Amino acid sequence: MSKETISREVVVGIEQGLHARPADLVAREARKWQSRIELVADRQRADGKSILELLTLAAEAGTRLVVEATGPDAREAVDAIGRLFDRNFTEQT
Repeated sequence: MSKETISREVVVGIEQGLHARPADLVAREARKWQSRIELVADRQRADGKSILELLTLAAEAGTRLVVEATGPDAREAVDAIGRLFDRNFTEQT
């Protein structure tokens, strides 16, 4: 099993910030992957699979976060979560 850590910076692009609905979408996506996934804001870390921990980041619009994943599917996990932020949590058209 790979212990490679992959990271990517994302920006909270929705006006309301990372509130309950987008935090739920991130956590649901994160739970699809085996890797350990964390989101980091400044020096605060949150388990990407926990809605409550994600909400503790209090990430407002424009906040830069780092998505980090460690494990066998880390790259895929980071890419999938990054896509949520890229499209501002809307369905892809």
